[in-house]
Amino acid sequence: MSESTACSLPTVVVIATGGTIGSRKDPQTGAVHAVVSADELVESAPDIAAIANVELIQWASVNSWNMTPTMMFELAQLATRQLARPDVTGVVITHGTDTVEESALVAHLTVRSPKPIVFVVAMRSMSELGADGPRNFQDAIRVAVDPQSANRGSMLVVNETIHSARYVTKMNTVNPRTFDSPDFGPVGIVTSDAVRYLHPPRSRMVLEVPRLELEVHIVKAVSGQDGRMIDWLLETGARGLVIEGSGAGNIPGTMHPGARKAIARGVPVVLTSRCLWGFLAAAYGTGGAAGGGYDLAETGVIAANHLPAQKARIALMVAIAHSVDRSFLTHFFSNA
Repeated sequence: MSESTACSLPTVVVIATGGTIGSRKDPQTGAVHAVVSADELVESAPDIAAIANVELIQWASVNSWNMTPTMMFELAQLATRQLARPDVTGVVITHGTDTVEESALVAHLTVRSPKPIVFVVAMRSMSELGADGPRNFQDAIRVAVDPQSANRGSMLVVNETIHSARYVTKMNTVNPRTFDSPDFGPVGIVTSDAVRYLHPPRSRMVLEVPRLELEVHIVKAVSGQDGRMIDWLLETGARGLVIEGSGAGNIPGTMHPGARKAIARGVPVVLTSRCLWGFLAAAYGTGGAAGGGYDLAETGVIAANHLPAQKARIALMVAIAHSVDRSFLTHFFSNA
């Protein structure tokens, strides 16, 4: 490629964090480790040289189950600084699959830039037959430089599909086709010759907060559970709670007093469902349905809309770092 051609290409900043996409199997132990550098990943997809000028930042080399919310926020702040550069078209972040939906949501909710942040993952390490990292990575670069990617916030590119950070979640432990966006589907696809979006950009709420509120916890509601876990979390400093209920958003009646106590203390309580598909509905209530969605809403519990528990927790960490006002939080989750 000539120097003039290289100068005319858009610039993409790649922030490498580790994960399977940056991993290789140890021939002695058989264990997979995050040891592949960002440079090696670029070299694995040589066609990228004709798509963009790539700047590499080796930010971390960590498996994503060890990514913390603080690290996720710092990563989003780094992306913000890179996108503020006038010469940068977009940012691509390599990440592990286990928690990528959480990191991507932090960026989606806190980075105001119209330029795209594209997360990319792999389910097979660089040592495995059919490694998916190089193709996914190249597709992510293509998405990052495509003009249609503007104003879409944070996205995940995997298996020739583009998912919004707002909707995507990991559905399968090991299958390469693990990522889906329940109820919504992908926002776009990457073919051999084009990036094609299926929906126009959607407006989003962005909160430029100085930090995340880390004392936000998940309580999973199961049959017969009472409020002792909620009581303990309140006693140990919880600032926000996410309760994963059942069905359309219900919890055992024996848990309801705990939720009521949290709200009385000014601790926001957000409700999700163990179901991966469908939306919450505040249907069941007075007349014998203790713990039903209607009664929870009357108590002041906030519906998480479509978000699963792990993403509702991230959203609440962002939201209450901005405000704990219930009307604000209700509006925020209605639009998250």
